[in-house]
Amino acid sequence: MFYDASMRRFLSLFILFSLTMTNAFAQRDWKLVTESEGIKVFSQSVPDSRINALRVECEVKASAGELVAMLLDVKAAEKWVFHTKSCDLLKKVSPSELYYYSEVSMPWPLSNRDFVAHIRVSQDKLTKIVTVDAPAVPGFVAHKEDIVRISHSKGLWTIKPLSTEKISIVYTLQVDPGGDIPAWVVNTFSAQGPLHSFRKMKQELQAGKYKNAAAGFIYN
Repeated sequence: MFYDASMRRFLSLFILFSLTMTNAFAQRDWKLVTESEGIKVFSQSVPDSRINALRVECEVKASAGELVAMLLDVKAAEKWVFHTKSCDLLKKVSPSELYYYSEVSMPWPLSNRDFVAHIRVSQDKLTKIVTVDAPAVPGFVAHKEDIVRISHSKGLWTIKPLSTEKISIVYTLQVDPGGDIPAWVVNTFSAQGPLHSFRKMKQELQAGKYKNAAAGFIYN
């Protein structure tokens, strides 16, 4: 009995230690790709995928509610998200949940990409940290001729209030664009895309457009 109890404690501690070390190594796997104007872009290899995952970090002078309002204003993505040709609301489930369709412009001779995303916003009432989950989902829009449908994409925003007027943002993205894409195109989107998008995002937020449109269900 004593042996069994001791063994169970040992196994529990071993599993806990293994999970802790796995998490630590996973955090170390992110490699800095580029940094500019306070925006850091990291990449990480993904098992069984030729496309690396991306992680973007920055701080912005805005409230969490303002950024959430901007992310839910899907049509505005045409102005600030890299190579977005169109972005349209498909269905609003609630103030914190919606579906949208987007087409991404690709350089010639590649075919444009498109996807349907499902946005869900939640907030921890104690820490006030906001998460915006935005995976690609099937359905809603029929496949279009000469456009490649992105079926696998996982985007996640983590927004941490630093004060009532400043936030820390961590955005991660794992996507398979489908089809054959040259390495130079992947590298361009991996390095230039996040910098372009986050610069534009900061400009939009700091212009005060969403000051009075902040999501009412978010506690700043």
